[in-house]
Amino acid sequence: MADKESLDMFCYQCSQTVRGTGCTKRGVCGKEPTVARLQDNLLIATKGMAAYLYHARELGYTDTEIDAFLERVFYSTFTNVNFDAEDFVRLAIEGGEMNVKTMKLLKKAHIETYGEPEPTEVRTGTVKGKGIIATGHGLKALEELLKQMEGTGINVYTHSELLPAHGYPGLKKYKHLVGNLGISWRDQKKLFSKYPVAILGTSNCVVPPKDDYKDRMFTTGPAKLPGVKHISGYDYTPVIEKAKALPELDNEPGVVTLTTGFSKSVVLSLKDKIKALVENGKIRHFFLIGGCDSPNKKMEYYREFAQKLSMDTIILTLGCGKFRFNDLDLGDIDGVPRLIDLGQCNDSIVAIDIVLALSEVFDVGVNELPLTLVLSWMEQKAVAVLWSLLALGIKGIYIGPILPAWVNEDILNVLKEKYDLKLIGEPEGDIKQMLK
Repeated sequence: MADKESLDMFCYQCSQTVRGTGCTKRGVCGKEPTVARLQDNLLIATKGMAAYLYHARELGYTDTEIDAFLERVFYSTFTNVNFDAEDFVRLAIEGGEMNVKTMKLLKKAHIETYGEPEPTEVRTGTVKGKGIIATGHGLKALEELLKQMEGTGINVYTHSELLPAHGYPGLKKYKHLVGNLGISWRDQKKLFSKYPVAILGTSNCVVPPKDDYKDRMFTTGPAKLPGVKHISGYDYTPVIEKAKALPELDNEPGVVTLTTGFSKSVVLSLKDKIKALVENGKIRHFFLIGGCDSPNKKMEYYREFAQKLSMDTIILTLGCGKFRFNDLDLGDIDGVPRLIDLGQCNDSIVAIDIVLALSEVFDVGVNELPLTLVLSWMEQKAVAVLWSLLALGIKGIYIGPILPAWVNEDILNVLKEKYDLKLIGEPEGDIKQMLK
C-alpha cells in the first residue's frame, strides 16, 4: 500500500479507476463516497480475518459463525445491495468482534498444536553450514519443513513474522532451527540476495524476487510469485535439495540477540509484581506498540519513540512493526523486561487478554489503565485488529504514519468523536501528551 496521494484504486461501484482512496463523487450506482470507503474498510478487514482463518484451518480449527459473517459481509458490499453508511459502521464493529473470535481460534490452534510460547533468546547471524530461510506467518509450513529436514545437516532460519516460532516448545525442539535473519518483510530483496540459501515463502508479505535468487526461492500455501516454483501441499523436498546444492554459510554471529515468546500466562504470572511496581511508582506507564512495517520513511518514528521513553515505562509489542526497535537493549524494571514481544500480528489477542486482565488486577476500566496503544501502518490485518480494539471500547489509540486509505474526513471525524482516535505526530510531543 502507498500513501493516499499516490494510490490508484478501482471503484467497483462506478466501474472506473480513480486517484486517491475511492470514488470522489456519487456514481451511477448512487452510492455516496463515504459508503464506498466503508465498504472498502470492511473488505480490507475481512481479508485480514481470512488470513488468520486460513492458518487456523491448516491446523484443523474452524468456526461456522465466523464463516457466516464473512459470507454476509461479502454480500453486503456487493453493488446495489446496501447503501446504509451507519449499517457499515455497525458491521465494522461486528467485524472487530468476529476478529477477536478469529484470533482466539488461531491462538488456540497454535497452543494446542505447539504448546504455549515461553521466553526464548534467538540468535541473529549465521551458523556454519547450508541453510534455508523461512518467511511469512505459516507455522504449519515451518513445522513440516523442520520435520523433513531432520538428519540433513541443513540449518533453518526464520525471517520476519516467523521469529515468534522460536518461542513455541513444539518448534524450538528442532535443533536445526538455529536463529533469525533480517528484519520485517521489507528487507527481503537485500537479505535474500546476501545469503546463498534456499528460501520458502509461507504466506502473505512475500514480494516479487530479484533474478539473482529467483531460482532458489519457493512458495507454499497461499503464497505465489511470478517465476518462482510453487509447492502444493507440504512436501518440501525441492527446497531441501536446492539447499544441499548451495554453498555453506560461514559462522558469523549477529550483533544482537532477540527475545520472543512472552505468552499470556508468562506475563500474567508477573501480575502481582507488576501491580506492586506500579503502586510503588517504579512502572509509570505501559505502551502497546504493534502493527505492520512499511518502507515509508515516516516509520522511523517508532524507533525514535521507543528510544525516547523513560526507564519507568514498559513496551508490549507484536507484529512486524516491532523490527523497527526490537534490537534495542531496554533493560528491565526489577526483573520485568521493558520490551515484551508477544508474537505475530495475530497475537494481538494475547495483548487484549493481558490488558483486560490488568484492568481486573487494578480494578479499573481499560481506558483508565496507565496504558497507551500506538499502532503502525494499517494494512489488512491491522485494520481488522483496529476494529477489534474499537469494538472492545478502547479509546485514545494513536495510529500512523499515515491514515488508512479508506478513511475520509467524515469517517475520521466519527472515529475521533466516538473513539478519540489520534494520528501520530512527532515522538517527543506525543510521549508528553500520552503521559499526562
